[in-house]
Amino acid sequence: MDWKQHYQSRLVSAEEAVSHIKSGDWVIPSHAASEPEYLFDALLKRSGELKEVRIWQGLNIGAAKYAQPEYAQSFKVSSVFLGAKNRECVQNGRGEFTPMSFYLQPRAVRTGVVPCDVYLGQVTPPDDEGYCSLGLSVDFARACIESAKLKIVQVNRNMPRTCGETKVHVSELDYFVQADTPLYELPLINSDDPIVDKIGANIATLIEDGATLQMGQGKIPNAILKCLGDKKDLGIHTEVFSDNLLPLIEAGIINGSRKTINQGKIVSTFIQGTRRLYDFVDHNDVLELRPVDYTNHIGIIAQHENMIAINSALEIDLGGQVAADSMGMTVFSGIGGQLDFIRGAGLAKGGKPIIALPATAKKGTVSRIVSRMQPGTPIATTRNDIFYVVTEYGIAELFGKCLRDRAKALIGIAAPEFRENLEREFLEYFKKSGI
Repeated sequence: MDWKQHYQSRLVSAEEAVSHIKSGDWVIPSHAASEPEYLFDALLKRSGELKEVRIWQGLNIGAAKYAQPEYAQSFKVSSVFLGAKNRECVQNGRGEFTPMSFYLQPRAVRTGVVPCDVYLGQVTPPDDEGYCSLGLSVDFARACIESAKLKIVQVNRNMPRTCGETKVHVSELDYFVQADTPLYELPLINSDDPIVDKIGANIATLIEDGATLQMGQGKIPNAILKCLGDKKDLGIHTEVFSDNLLPLIEAGIINGSRKTINQGKIVSTFIQGTRRLYDFVDHNDVLELRPVDYTNHIGIIAQHENMIAINSALEIDLGGQVAADSMGMTVFSGIGGQLDFIRGAGLAKGGKPIIALPATAKKGTVSRIVSRMQPGTPIATTRNDIFYVVTEYGIAELFGKCLRDRAKALIGIAAPEFRENLEREFLEYFKKSGI
């Protein structure tokens, strides 16, 4: 059958498309800003007749109406990275959290460890050859398209056509719903914070001309980027591409000319930000989106000379163990690709894995550098993998240091009012442990 005939024969309303979803199905939506809210709104109308539909997802940045208490009998949220709208659902026991590195999510789907009965995606209209673009989210989408029993997509003209491994042919998909709804956006982050600015300035001293950067989205990445105006020929190989990089791209500071692989290209696995960002990436071959099992593959990351991986933490203990997604038994986010990039940068020639965090929390009343973790706290990055830790008070280089020297270095970048107590607690622990 000609692709146009296939497309027209499967072009249906949202209500018709989601009518094929059954109780007990595992539904995997496209990720982050690509999540198809329009299709979910149609699915929610069936909540009275559906039971135990599991919604397995990565980061949610949208409304997540299905996570609200009134839908608990119909929809079960199962997340690998909690967003603001589904965090309460999981923390209160209505949903589930699955610990899993971002890199491994395509494997989990392909092997059936995570069943994919239904894929709900969002794509561009097809081109003259019948290819849609996955737009803002590639990560584990290809694995879902290959594995799902039923593939339903919203065809949205507001979705940018991105470059890289983003094509999907209409013959690979089952139902098409045309709806030009607004995409999820994230507003620009206000980075006017003197503490964060100091952290950014400290990290900037570790970044040399020609380095390749991985960083996320938030106040600390913004602060770092503000301090890179005197750098040259920086490259990007990262998970998420966001607005904070645009000024340095437009200034020519980020050009990828000295990248070891994918020279001249910005490589990412998903995009989230403002409409300006989405317009920038539309048909722009400077950016290449690749599946997450490429972008986060340790061996790929390690091929980048002078790879700088910058990741955040909730707290770190004096041995160098990092808590990034949970404190005690309470989950706040997810592991994402932190360990993938920490290890990849650690293997790279001239690589620098960096953990960045403010020295305190709760308006300065709690130290984020602690003598030991709360009971039950999962370790995101082990003490064996740690290189640099940065706060507003300086840089602690831990690689190759014994426990006593690590503690000394970390106490030196803790908030001054907590240093004496940290030193006393470490000495007490040190005596009891006999190490």
